[in-house]
Amino acid sequence: MGRLVPAVTRALDILELFLEGDGVHTAPEITRKLGLPRTTVHELVTTLAARNYLVQLPDQPGRYRLGVRTYQLGSRYAEQLDLAAEGRQVARGVAETCDETVHVAVLEDADVIYIAKVDSTHAVRMVSAAGRRLPAHCTAVGKMLLASLPEDELRSRIPSGAELTAMTPHSLTSPEDLHEALAGIRGRGIAVERRESNPDVACVAAPVRDSGGQVAAALSISVPMIRWSEERRAELEELAAKGAADLSERLGFRGRA
Repeated sequence: MGRLVPAVTRALDILELFLEGDGVHTAPEITRKLGLPRTTVHELVTTLAARNYLVQLPDQPGRYRLGVRTYQLGSRYAEQLDLAAEGRQVARGVAETCDETVHVAVLEDADVIYIAKVDSTHAVRMVSAAGRRLPAHCTAVGKMLLASLPEDELRSRIPSGAELTAMTPHSLTSPEDLHEALAGIRGRGIAVERRESNPDVACVAAPVRDSGGQVAAALSISVPMIRWSEERRAELEELAAKGAADLSERLGFRGRA
């Protein structure tokens, strides 16, 4: 691995500082927050502004925000993003932490499609595959995605009186019961499913957001019932939420939902 260049590192530290707060800073603020010499900050800010990575606010001299060049770089990065590939990388890290099966899924009509999967190393584990399609109302990822829809869109996908497929005796088959469950999921920001898609498996899921803050996918952790407990559920909910947040950040999401 090559040597890090101090000047480049400091320039990037300055740019990353603008991701915090309201995204506006002065040179003295940058000097104080980063602990850099005043002259160094002045030279780096001047260079970044000359290259359109920073721009002075027109009505507030001495105050800077990110410039158009950073937007252009971000847009090019977004064009090259592959949700499935990014999802596999994040899912791999989550699976290594909990040693359970991790999925990333998207919503299509009233179904979910798994676009990424990393298996547990346990002999007893959930059997599934990327590309598999399941009824959304029977899965934690599906419920998370359905709960994220505007109410009118949700009603159009699963109208009152619809016949919901049961995958197990525990599956929700009433649209009214499903809508009630989704309201609870919206309140908690996490979805839990026990034995609704597989009689021997429980799942937790959290939302994945794109750069605009919209829910684009969901990440789930699936656990055989023999390893399920309320204590384990709380651990996995936290881990799923962290994994989903990591994937959201890779997709360009900043801030809080």
